Amino acid sequence: MSLNSAELDAIYLTLTLASVTTILLLVLGTPLAWWLSRRRGTVPAAIEAIVALPLILPPTVLGFYLLLLFAPQSALGHFWQQLTGTQLAFSFSALVIGSVIYSLPFVVQPLQTAFQRIPQGLLESAATLGARPLDQFRSVVLPLSRRSFLTAASLGFAHTVGEFGVVLMIGGNIPGETQVLSIALFDYVESLRFDEAHRLAGALIVFSLALLFLLYRSNGQTGWRVRT
Repeated sequence: MSLNSAELDAIYLTLTLASVTTILLLVLGTPLAWWLSRRRGTVPAAIEAIVALPLILPPTVLGFYLLLLFAPQSALGHFWQQLTGTQLAFSFSALVIGSVIYSLPFVVQPLQTAFQRIPQGLLESAATLGARPLDQFRSVVLPLSRRSFLTAASLGFAHTVGEFGVVLMIGGNIPGETQVLSIALFDYVESLRFDEAHRLAGALIVFSLALLFLLYRSNGQTGWRVRT
């Protein structure tokens, strides 16, 4: 059965959202993971707990407070509307921000674990050879963490594809704008269109299983696990 235009729009929107979110997660999550891997104490522990909160917090709770934060009456929502001329709530930008927050632990945790495994002696040796901190990160940390970066990017991408509660709360169900695959599936079920729902659900299951299989096959028995 061929896909209709609404489903193609949902697929495009989902892949775009997941791609943009994954890039932002790597940009923001890498320095955060590095900082957490090098620090001990109350403040790092508190930040680590905040980062991991989406792992156990119901998505609708996070989505509810993000919706209040993005509303035109809020300071952020008002600033966004003045800056762009459009409201933040129920927009693609809101989906990106919410997805970054909700998927953050799936990127930070594998990177933090990888960084913690790097022997301090290697960094000290690089420092004695004149390598600055950024050079140490480029020449020592990145090559030793390549597989973890692949894992982090894959998990962040897949988790964004499968989001529902957060994106529904802050994005609604606007075809072509905020209706991602999980929302389109919900729309089919709500309208009792089970044949279309089976098609989307089956595709998401196959995608998720294939991605996890490739990750575990690549990582072998040392594959990363989500920590809570």
